[in-house]
Amino acid sequence: MLTHPQFDPVALRIPFDGQPLHLPFSLPLIGDTLGPLAIHWYGVMYGLAFIVGYFVVKNLARRREMGLTDSDVMDFVTYIVLGVVLGGRLGYILFYGFANYLQNPAEILAVWKGGMSFHGGAIGAILAGWLFCRNQGLSFWKMADITVVTVPIGLGLGRLGNFINAELWGRQSDLPWAMVFPTTDPLQLPRHPSQLYELGLEGILLFAMVFFYARRNPPTGAVFGLFLAGYGAFRFFVEFFRNPDSHLGTVLGPFSMGQVLSFPMVIVGISLMVWAYRKKAVVPAAA
Repeated sequence: MLTHPQFDPVALRIPFDGQPLHLPFSLPLIGDTLGPLAIHWYGVMYGLAFIVGYFVVKNLARRREMGLTDSDVMDFVTYIVLGVVLGGRLGYILFYGFANYLQNPAEILAVWKGGMSFHGGAIGAILAGWLFCRNQGLSFWKMADITVVTVPIGLGLGRLGNFINAELWGRQSDLPWAMVFPTTDPLQLPRHPSQLYELGLEGILLFAMVFFYARRNPPTGAVFGLFLAGYGAFRFFVEFFRNPDSHLGTVLGPFSMGQVLSFPMVIVGISLMVWAYRKKAVVPAAA
């Protein structure tokens, strides 16, 4: 049995001369004072993911001769960031805590308390990407194939942030690598370090799959399809080891909300790959 290293979830604290910062106005849920500025590791991971994503998208867009300037790429990443943040928050509200937020709508703004959904963020990013491509006259599917190569990097960094925060741990286990999370688990039980499982599968392995598949020049849309199917399958599998959300438990028989939301991704991803290859096969015949 292992014990979580109990990292400090705050990467950097910036005090205001040792005194709270007094504001000339009052903010909901905060009041009129702010304490020291705290930069959390999870926020650092988000920032790193978007920075890496910018350079990878810029490089791939240049190789694919998409005709995008550095400014265009920055605008695109900005669209995606807004889509991820807004979609992730709205997704969490709708999928994981709608009744609670309906009773306490002010909590919707309390983003510092956590509450982001990958599935909501994915929907938000897809909509934002589609809007950008429509405005710029670009192929959505080509941009999607480029963008998803970077997504597993962000997923892996996010799961590392979850591990540092000792959150989203797994179900009880008696395996040799089972881990106790003293700072966050009131039951102090040995559990699957499911954050590391997700880091390995949704981050490292999924990146390798998508990256090397993309190098084979598959038909347009197929890389996006592989990402959707791969993530959905890995997330569905890991959810068997991850502790379900305490306020939800299982929602459809033995399945968690994460599994319910991931299964359609597998179907859509496989369908998209089949469509891409069939479309490629039809083009030469039509010529």
